Amino acid sequence: MASSGHTGFKRIVKAAGYSWHGLCSTFRHESAFRQELAVSAVLMPLALWLGDDAVARALMIGSVFLVLVVELLNSAIEAAIDRFGGERHLLSARAKDMGSAAVLVSILNAVIVWALLLF
Repeated sequence: MASSGHTGFKRIVKAAGYSWHGLCSTFRHESAFRQELAVSAVLMPLALWLGDDAVARALMIGSVFLVLVVELLNSAIEAAIDRFGGERHLLSARAKDMGSAAVLVSILNAVIVWALLLF
């Protein structure tokens, strides 16, 4: 892959732009991401209120962020596979199922973290 020629601060700005575009695209095209973002908008302020100390609040908020990160990665996997066409393939189905399982595991992680800290 050829280098874009961007270095230093300009590269950081370009990378931030690509990241913002990815967030906007995921928000626009993935209902699961929108739903998880809505839940996050409720849970993050709750974590600040319910967390006993900075560590508890960080764990609670971090577990919610992890769900969003994994959903972004799952959406990227799905988009890359869908790019190659609609025909069913065992490996494509497996990759999509694994991405979905990763989202489930991250949600279970958040539930366990919150439960351990609150109860």
